[in-house]
Amino acid sequence: MKPIYLDYAATSPLRPEVREAMEPFLSDGFGNPASVHRWGRDAGRALEDAREEVGESLGVPPAEVFFVRGGTEGDNLAVLGRIRSRLRAGAPAHLVISSIEHSAVREAAAQAGREGARVDTIPVDARGMPDWEVLEAALESGADLVSVMWVNNETGLVLPIEEVGERCRHYGVPFHTDAVQALGRMAVDLKSFPAELATFSAHKVGGPKSVGVLVAREGVELEPLHFGGGQEGGLRPGTPDVAGAVGAARAVRLAVDEGSSRDHVRRLRDLLEEGLRSRIPDLRIHGGEGPRAPHISNLGFPGVDASTLIVSLDLNGVAVSRGSACASGTEGASPVLRALYGPEALDYAPVRFSLSPATPEEEVREAVTRTVETLERVRAMEVGA
Repeated sequence: MKPIYLDYAATSPLRPEVREAMEPFLSDGFGNPASVHRWGRDAGRALEDAREEVGESLGVPPAEVFFVRGGTEGDNLAVLGRIRSRLRAGAPAHLVISSIEHSAVREAAAQAGREGARVDTIPVDARGMPDWEVLEAALESGADLVSVMWVNNETGLVLPIEEVGERCRHYGVPFHTDAVQALGRMAVDLKSFPAELATFSAHKVGGPKSVGVLVAREGVELEPLHFGGGQEGGLRPGTPDVAGAVGAARAVRLAVDEGSSRDHVRRLRDLLEEGLRSRIPDLRIHGGEGPRAPHISNLGFPGVDASTLIVSLDLNGVAVSRGSACASGTEGASPVLRALYGPEALDYAPVRFSLSPATPEEEVREAVTRTVETLERVRAMEVGA
């Protein structure tokens, strides 16, 4: 039985073009960019070339591109970096986030609250629409940072971040968006985008793991999370991962350039959902009430345990997840699904299927068949127990 990988929102394989770009800096080009000899100079040029490549791909100056250790650190640096810069200056700090943020933003916000910041949460409905009155009230009361994700990592819901950003700009409030799941799945061009801070992750789009990008506009004050050197403008001290930066830059460029694949991925997602709904009438599509990115399908299966179903699917050769790989071991409905659906979220076992342009159509059709078979077995087991 051929295994089927449908967990691309969790991670993706390293693309051959990315591996090829990285290879020289994993062998002969091993220099430290801070060194003045030829090995260091070569590494330094490669690092700045990577920064320029990312800037060109995303529509921002290279000076506003910072390499970090993944999306989680990027989110933490944006949120805590901004809030701590306010607290260090002796000013009050007020953070606003949406109710369906990734745990990297939620937990950073919780830490900001422990350190003395006021933290407000904007409710988001099942269509991905924030409560505009709550946002306006927070902005009018003097918010210091608003963080609203572009594409929700569990449901694929696309939030109206351009409008959020414009409202923030009207009040002069910096806006951060976690754009990790948007890259490669949405048209990402930050040239005139109303966000001062944006986070990206390389491994979601065929790049290396533990490499991310934080776009920080000129003039936004951030306090570093780490100390010990002046690398990355003092925001991310430590010897840079040159190979990782080169690979991330190539992955970002390829993801931005391949916008035409989005329609293909959407067709695959629709094929998956239509195939399952035709055979599982009580299936719920989480996030189906609003606009979604094409690659994520979070499906709710009533009457079964999510962990049991996901493990059983794996045994049947289909790799999926609960919704967020960062919370794969947790029980019950996720904070995101509880925020969107309330207590009834507990009635459905959430399973996230996520696709890639490289996913063959025949694998999607086979995944439908295996999922139905697996669901029937799990339901029979649970009834028999």
